[in-house]
Amino acid sequence: MAARKLTGEKLQAERERLLAMRVFEEQYQMCTYICGIDEAGRGPLAGPVAAGAVILPRECEILYLNDSKKLSEKRREELFLEIKEKAISYAVGLSDAQRIDEINILQATYEAMRKAISQLSVIPDVLLNDAVIIPGISIPQVKIIKGDAKSVSIAAASILAKVTRDHIMMDYDAQYPEYGFAKHKGYGTEAHIKALKEHGPCPIHRKTFITKFVQEKQK
Repeated sequence: MAARKLTGEKLQAERERLLAMRVFEEQYQMCTYICGIDEAGRGPLAGPVAAGAVILPRECEILYLNDSKKLSEKRREELFLEIKEKAISYAVGLSDAQRIDEINILQATYEAMRKAISQLSVIPDVLLNDAVIIPGISIPQVKIIKGDAKSVSIAAASILAKVTRDHIMMDYDAQYPEYGFAKHKGYGTEAHIKALKEHGPCPIHRKTFITKFVQEKQK
């Protein structure tokens, strides 16, 4: 669908941009399965942290693929479907708010990443990770700073994680409508903090993240 929207010089420019985002994948041509890893939701006050793992075919072309933060919600939703359709394998791992409070956000993020990797239908030869080295993984790993804007595999993982988490937060909005989760997805917006102070935390709030907002209610 996207290919029909771009023609001529614009299509050529987009393909050149994507080619530049294959620099890390091209360094591992000897590998059959190159897996991108990225997370979404480390910063919010509520909800899970999600980690995406995506293995794309070597010659796969997905126009507009980019860091999920640089894309509109509509574009992310379109790419989410295209990535799932074209990927050799993909998975999303989650760590919920309770687990984040138990082991801290960094360890919960690593745990979500390990879950995602374990759910893949094939074992990756190498992991291209956005800015982290995941403990407890025997697969070779490459840490790439701002990798979601530099690698097609990591960009795909960032979109998968972001959209999956957004869908979860929209479902939570139906359970806890007073907080506005469908709009802010659990991030600490002014409206969210106001609702948190007014209603107190709900079961999906991260207690270790909200102490300065609800100290009186937790005593």
